[in-house]
Amino acid sequence: MKPAVEPLRWCGDVLEVLDQRLLPDQLTYVRCVNAAEVATAIRDMIVRGAPAIGCAAAFGLALEAQRGGDLVAAEKILAASRPTAVNLFWALDRMRGVEHPRVEAEAIYNEDLAANRRMGALGAALIAQGARVMTHCNAGALATAGYGTALGVIRAAHAAGKNISVITNETRPYLQGARLSAWEMVQEDIPVTLVTDNMVGHLMHCREVDAVIVGADRIAANGDTANKIGTYTVAVLAQRHNIPFYVAAPVSTFDLNITDGSAIPIEERPAEEVLGYRELRWAPQGVMVRNPAFDVTPAELITAIVTERGVIHQPNKASIASLLS
Repeated sequence: MKPAVEPLRWCGDVLEVLDQRLLPDQLTYVRCVNAAEVATAIRDMIVRGAPAIGCAAAFGLALEAQRGGDLVAAEKILAASRPTAVNLFWALDRMRGVEHPRVEAEAIYNEDLAANRRMGALGAALIAQGARVMTHCNAGALATAGYGTALGVIRAAHAAGKNISVITNETRPYLQGARLSAWEMVQEDIPVTLVTDNMVGHLMHCREVDAVIVGADRIAANGDTANKIGTYTVAVLAQRHNIPFYVAAPVSTFDLNITDGSAIPIEERPAEEVLGYRELRWAPQGVMVRNPAFDVTPAELITAIVTERGVIHQPNKASIASLLS
């Protein structure tokens, strides 16, 4: 089944990547013909979201193989594009040495779609009828092969007739919630309300949030989860207000080589993303900037992790190892 939103389109000898920097104003695709161009698309946030980055990297190697390029060099270029999303490195490992790179890349893409739909079905069972579900950043079709992890759960709950509504946090500084998650929900007529990140605690205190579901860029062996900056704050507030906090992610997002979240590399992005947006600058010249793109939510704040293999309630090292074994 063709996804309603296509962040990636394989067109024979070209990979077309939906330029997410221009959404929701423009629906424009960027053509990539080699691994270096795919790496640029990943680094510059043309494509983003851990599963989508993994799929893009696989297609990048397929493009390089197709043109008879240096696959070792191509893998290094792709691996250097972004550090936190482990799906990137998982995909590169899986592509290494395969006989038919294009076939393998297409398999990774199709498996991601299937995994997202399975996660959606499993996660929808956790969402109550009429629930008001908060999400942070964009873990939807745009962040995957085309269905979504966290938003996939929301899509599935909506399709099941649960009459849910969505609260999406704008997700400063890159505004993935405002520009991308809100856009996806509007496209599918799922009721959505946009709020700024610093409204979360107030809405929870006023009992306007029934559940939180987010995606993940890397999950450590003990369940500590890296996701878009601000996720940790939302999780702390959710625990304070006794609101279930769910993570939806494919098994490729788990990194069992990392014991806990303290070892997850956190990408620091350019200062310009904090100083303003596009051509508009609001901060004074000379100000210092910090711009970590991710934070880590400890496993004890996570009610459950939804994967395509099943739901891990109260995640810990033993329960994760059991599911992944």
